[in-house]
Amino acid sequence: MYDFLRPLLFRLDAETAHRLTLYGLGVAQRSGFAHRIARLPADLPTTVFGITFPNPVGLAAGLDKNAEHLDALNALGFGFIEVGTVTPLPQPGNDKPRMFRLPSHEAIINRLGFNNGGVDALVRNVQQSSYHGVLGINIGKNKDTPNEKAVNDYLACLHKVYDHATYITVNISSPNTQGLRDLQQEATLYKFISVLRAAQERLGSQAGRRKPMLLKIAPDLGEGELDAIAEVLLRTGIDGVICSNTTIDHTAVADDPHGGETGGLSGKPLFERSTAVLAGMHKRLQGRIPLIGVGGILDGSDAAEKMDAGASLVQIYSGLIYRGPHLVAECVNEIRRQRDEAGHVG
Repeated sequence: MYDFLRPLLFRLDAETAHRLTLYGLGVAQRSGFAHRIARLPADLPTTVFGITFPNPVGLAAGLDKNAEHLDALNALGFGFIEVGTVTPLPQPGNDKPRMFRLPSHEAIINRLGFNNGGVDALVRNVQQSSYHGVLGINIGKNKDTPNEKAVNDYLACLHKVYDHATYITVNISSPNTQGLRDLQQEATLYKFISVLRAAQERLGSQAGRRKPMLLKIAPDLGEGELDAIAEVLLRTGIDGVICSNTTIDHTAVADDPHGGETGGLSGKPLFERSTAVLAGMHKRLQGRIPLIGVGGILDGSDAAEKMDAGASLVQIYSGLIYRGPHLVAECVNEIRRQRDEAGHVG
């Protein structure tokens, strides 16, 4: 069905098509026709961060920023769903147009800028949904909050989402909020993560259940920067790392009419870079901190390659736009096939 609908959706601007697709998915789910949209994969239980995931293929943050479509997205067979990025206060994001498809490269450039309805709205949406699967909530800071006060925004979000999340992701790697990536600098990152980790442990003690905290990093970091980040993560005891966010390097799409647009590049051109960052962090962390691989997964073999590079789980987003909902099952099945093959060899 998606192969038929995609040319029609691609005639619309990207944000309009995004909203229309989610609305249609919701209608199909509520009407009992979701089974015609996606072929659900058989379970492939995977335990990471002390959480058992039905399968290792999740939805990356950004597609459902306000957690408005959890029930519909659950019908696609994801092993987990990550919503957000959410900020303490509502904000409209950057001026439109701010999302661009690059079909010849199977890529997307966005400069959305953490557009969302605020953390209170997201929590209400989670409470009103029927979703009971693994839920990650991705938190950020408001655009107008200076970096020296950024930790307060993250703390505010952390306190409000803690009871409703299975895990929390700290996003300091979006290229679309000015200065945000500066928080990845070693000294700043150590203080920042240390404060959040202390709050995480207090909340876990109060709630009687500790929720894992993950950090999402950028793909545009040098070897020295990755060394420093790995050291900070090991010292602070972060629970997991997501490799990686979108890239600001548009060299691979320079020939595209939209290649010069400002924003983060995702999709196929990101795969090699994000997988290299993933493999590098896996080596640096020596298996002591689990990793989620995201960036440029457009087929099952891409998902399996992320796992081979050191990921315990993977996430998809742009691949859904180009390949459709069947990508979820394709990725799960290829990971299963390679696990079975490795088991037979072993």
